[in-house]
Parts: sequence; structure tokens; C-alpha cells
Amino acid sequence: MSELNHFNNDGYAKMVDVSCKGSTVREAVASCNVFVSRDTFKLIVHGESKKGDVLGVAQVAGVMAVKRTADLIPMCHPVTVTGVDIVFVPDEKRSVIEITATVRCKGETGVEIEALTAVSVAALTIYDMCKAVQKDIEISNIRLLKKTGGKSGEYNYPEIGNL
Repeated sequence: MSELNHFNNDGYAKMVDVSCKGSTVREAVASCNVFVSRDTFKLIVHGESKKGDVLGVAQVAGVMAVKRTADLIPMCHPVTVTGVDIVFVPDEKRSVIEITATVRCKGETGVEIEALTAVSVAALTIYDMCKAVQKDIEISNIRLLKKTGGKSGEYNYPEIGNL
């Protein structure tokens, strides 16, 4: 594992200089799960929430979060995102909404944090829109599934293999 390089010689935080890195196409895929009660699940998937289209709003929130990631994470570089896709897979048997975000860019640094931010904010939006009917919603398993491009090459989450 390489050294952490977000500190200068005096031990203070710094943003890593990526100006010498080559510009490549980079992609990151992240996911998380939102566990809800059966009643809340039905409200979400049937579009019956009093606050409106829960998944539609969560999708827009996730895309907006990608564009604001550098404002939220102190040492994260602003990147020119070329694409964002957020997918919700409702699993009725487990009463869970699985969220997956794929983020792409062409640049000197990757978009892993952007993908992780997208699923996190989408999940928090689901919570926000459903908290009036359920307080014990669980958000879990936030993780990077896949990353391609750049000097460090490809990464796949161990349990997933190649997506």
C-alpha cells in the first residue's frame, strides 16, 4: 500500500498535486443499501409517499451530490464529470433499496469519492423523505465496487469480481 500523501513536510494537510498525472478516462461504481419496513417499501416503490417520488428525488440528489463532492470533502479535487448514472433496485423480499452509482470523467484523478458521495446522498434523501413514517431506516454497505483508469489501474470489490 502506498503512503498517505495528504500532508506536507510540516505535517499540515495539503491537496495532492496531480498536475503531472496523465489525463485518462476514469470510472467508479459505488453502492449502498437502504433497509426499510415493508410498509415504507410499498410507499416508495408504488410512489405513494406524501412527499412525492422518493426515488426520483433521490436520483436527482445523487447527481447533484456528485457535482458538489469537492465542496464537501476537503482534499478532493474538483473534477469535470462526464457522466453519472444512478440505479435503484428494490428488493421486496429483503425490504431494501439497493443503490448503485456509476461516475465517469476524463482527467488526472479518479471519481471514487464522487460515486461514494452519490450513493450516500441518494440514501440520505430516501431517509429524509421517509422519516415521517419510519425513523429506524438503516443505511449500510456503502462501498466502492469498481474503479478503472489512472496509474493504479483497475479495482474490483473482492466479493463482486468483475462487473
